Amino acid sequence: MSLSTAPADPVAGIGAGGRSAPVEAPAEARRHELAAFLRSRRERIAPEQVGLPVTGRRRTPGLRREEVAQLAAVGVTWYTWLEQGRAIQVSVQVLDAVARALLLDRNERAHLFALAGADDPSPVQECATVTPAVRLMLDQFGPMPAAVVNSRYDILAHNHAYTHLAGDLEAQPFEDRNLLWMAFTPSRFQDVLVDVEVEREGMVARFRSAMADHSAEPAWKALVARLRQASPDFEAAWARHEVARPGNGVKRFLVPGAGLLSFDYTGLWLGPRAGSRMVVYTPRCEETRERLALLAAR
Repeated sequence: MSLSTAPADPVAGIGAGGRSAPVEAPAEARRHELAAFLRSRRERIAPEQVGLPVTGRRRTPGLRREEVAQLAAVGVTWYTWLEQGRAIQVSVQVLDAVARALLLDRNERAHLFALAGADDPSPVQECATVTPAVRLMLDQFGPMPAAVVNSRYDILAHNHAYTHLAGDLEAQPFEDRNLLWMAFTPSRFQDVLVDVEVEREGMVARFRSAMADHSAEPAWKALVARLRQASPDFEAAWARHEVARPGNGVKRFLVPGAGLLSFDYTGLWLGPRAGSRMVVYTPRCEETRERLALLAAR
């Protein structure tokens, strides 16, 4: 069954009396939202903020459309159509110029490109910083395994208990400290992970879903290229185009010297955006709890 399949909504589009109600297409709704967003950003900027002279009385606050077009070096008619929500082609270069003309901050810029359905050539980079407070939390979770993982599946930090599942990560190059890489190439993680085929499918589906927001970023494209070259299994999974959203679940590991460890894993987001998260593995049974204690005592 496809991980991206969702049941149809039999109610959507039905109005009073059972008649079909007009439903705005997603692309049209996004264009209207884009138009409203551009107007709101234009109207908040005073001419003097962008070096334009104040001439005569203005009927509306902020910049005029022709002034935004001038600052962005685009045609007035074209910019007017963009603000009217018309179905026109928009290049990333023009969007970049409009973003600069409207003095958008990085969050507003990301919103602009998302509404336009375009890849930002200069995207907001996800911060990989792990604060001392987060490191303290990782240690406090011991003997339960825990790690900080970003949306690309890079392992940014981990506690000692996590090494029982993933091995000595400090001995590996940073580019190899990636759960997708470890699941599809020879590694301790691949060796001890039970149900590895099912787990791989889910990881690839979640990775593809996350990549929709990062498809223009070189690090994401480089990881996909490495995996496709290194693993025919990844190549096959990638070609299926399955997608899934992040979530919690169950994982099992068969660890030498300890036996079967069964966990519920929980992702704790470390910011307002779905980027880095702390993944904590909690024992599902008393046997796992006891075996973890034995591993911690070694």
